[in-house]
Amino acid sequence: MTAFLLITAAILLLLAVPIGVSLGAASFLTIVAGGVFKTLIVTQKIMDGVNKFSLLAIPMFTLAGEVMTMGGISDKLIFLANKLVGKFKGGLSMVTTLACMFFGAISGSATATASAIGGIMCKPMEEAGYPRDYTAAVIGSSGLLGLIIPPSGTMLMYAIIADVSVIRMFTGGIIPGIIMGVSLMVIEYIRAKKHKYGLNKFEIEEFKTMSKSRMLIYSFLALLSPIIILGGIYSGKFTVTEAAGVAVLYGIIVGYFVFKKLTIKGILEACKKTGIGASMILFLIAAASVFGWMLTVQQIPNKLVALISGVTNSPAVVLLLCNLVLLVAGALLDNVAAITLLTPVMVPLIKAYGIDPTFFGLVMIINLSIGQITPPIGMNLFVAANICEVKVDRVIKQNWPFIIILIVDLFLFTYVPQLINFLPNLILGPV
Repeated sequence: MTAFLLITAAILLLLAVPIGVSLGAASFLTIVAGGVFKTLIVTQKIMDGVNKFSLLAIPMFTLAGEVMTMGGISDKLIFLANKLVGKFKGGLSMVTTLACMFFGAISGSATATASAIGGIMCKPMEEAGYPRDYTAAVIGSSGLLGLIIPPSGTMLMYAIIADVSVIRMFTGGIIPGIIMGVSLMVIEYIRAKKHKYGLNKFEIEEFKTMSKSRMLIYSFLALLSPIIILGGIYSGKFTVTEAAGVAVLYGIIVGYFVFKKLTIKGILEACKKTGIGASMILFLIAAASVFGWMLTVQQIPNKLVALISGVTNSPAVVLLLCNLVLLVAGALLDNVAAITLLTPVMVPLIKAYGIDPTFFGLVMIINLSIGQITPPIGMNLFVAANICEVKVDRVIKQNWPFIIILIVDLFLFTYVPQLINFLPNLILGPV
């Protein structure tokens, strides 16, 4: 039955059937073929997968990102980033990356971060002499930081499925997110110097008519959102779910009453988009719960541990194999789909080798974030190419230096785990 389950799921995925439907259908057909179909068990597994209060934080953080984008927070963050790094060689590309780091602390999504910041930065970079394909590569690569810098919906998904601390996951992502952002900016500086990309006075229409002091205040209010979210979580004032609700409320108040860019119609549209996205995620989680239960029944995780153990007893080698699998998976699957599909298989494996599942979760998400800009299906490639109106193949050619430096960072985090574990151990204490 193991072969039937995996082959059926693989065939459905190759036929481009949505992954949630593929996992659910493969599980259902395997149960029926095995002659042990019990409606109550399947219903219980579906409910077990989605009946978790912490899942409420996923649509709430998504809604917060939507509300803050519509409310004009992204351009305030860009203004702040420009004040910090805009005067360096390659400054506008660095502004894009730094603004994505700021916005990633709000949205928790790679595509949302690339869309929000890229939509504003594309034109100024082109006017400054940056080629469109290079601009798109910068936007796509910088946008993936939305998955790493907390709060992150993907981290939350992993924490729920792997049953680890969400707060430890969020804390562990801070240093890797900063290192990855700085690495991208270093490459941007080198490439700007090599290709003589010029400096240009940064101009957004709103900045021309507003005083610098007012813009700095507005930038501070925009940056205050992640401070409130993370500060509330780490201080114990909020749970993660409550912090997500506070983020939505703060975004509405600032966007509607202070920046005055958010409208009632915009709020309703944000709720609609969030509802559609949340329903897709919950359906995927429900289907993956049944599929994961089938994997456990078929003892696939145990068989995988036995197989790997026959090859190596080294945790370092196991991490290398996992990284290779995850880099490929990230290039082929959406990060939510990859998390729901691979976590039930890989977590038992790494636990058998004494690897901390929280540490591994960060490594897994960093892998999947790199997949967002890795061909053939890296989602951020298409988002950035669409924003800059350039062909994807041209973006891919410009993207390789960013992919290489991020893979170097990945292996640095993998084999120097203190870079991930230092802050969680410092703030929350050792596990």
